[in-house]
Amino acid sequence: MRIDRQTIGVVTGAGSGIGRALALQLAARCGGLALADIDGTGLAETQSLIGNKSGCRISTHTLDVSSREKMAEFARQVEGVHGKVNLLINNAGVALGGTIADASIEDIEWLLGINLWGVIYGVKFFLPMLQRESSSHIVNISSVFGMIAPPGQGAYATSKFAVRGFSEALGHELSGSGIGVSVVHPGGIRTNIARRARTSANTPVEQVRKAQELFDKAARTSPEKAAATIISGVERDRRRILIGPDAWLIDRAQRLLPVKHGRLLEMLFKG
Repeated sequence: MRIDRQTIGVVTGAGSGIGRALALQLAARCGGLALADIDGTGLAETQSLIGNKSGCRISTHTLDVSSREKMAEFARQVEGVHGKVNLLINNAGVALGGTIADASIEDIEWLLGINLWGVIYGVKFFLPMLQRESSSHIVNISSVFGMIAPPGQGAYATSKFAVRGFSEALGHELSGSGIGVSVVHPGGIRTNIARRARTSANTPVEQVRKAQELFDKAARTSPEKAAATIISGVERDRRRILIGPDAWLIDRAQRLLPVKHGRLLEMLFKG
């Protein structure tokens, strides 16, 4: 779809990282944006960075995407303020460090509530508005860990594989309807998601430190570059959007070595 002043977009997780970068870039092109985040302070900072000279009507909504009731109300509010939606970007996400054995059920439920149910709620509650438009698009953010599942990322990979499957099925179901669907697989993006991640209580401190160091080493792509890649992918109607050279490498490794790619990637990233 073409993104222009007729476009009304929704972006969750807009208070920082890729979500903020998307908001800033879309504000220069869209007619309206509804920005959501659980962090009201971060959301206000995003709105301040956009300013009032973009020509884009901005509404902000502080909410938890894992809440069915809040997401339903969010959709009603957006319709009331903007009248329509033709671009939905389900970006909000969190991370959880630690093995499956160490992670508590409560922590896994928390992660799945945001990373998976937040996406499902976004699609279900905004789909009626998207269906009223002649051309619209849904973007769901997965991860490279929606293509591979490394140790210590079991819960996170579970959520991101699920987002990938949900998005692929949705894309097939909506084929020919005028609604495009893209699933995004970012590699290492320079955001605070890893440092804000929850860590299982039983995970050793040294393991957490090493994981953060590895993320810092692997995070080579800026949020601005990621946002630009997503927007370009939407306009080209890409069903799958890979972000960063590491994402392309991981994609090929898991295709060529579906079982043994883990060892290869471990050696490459350590090098």
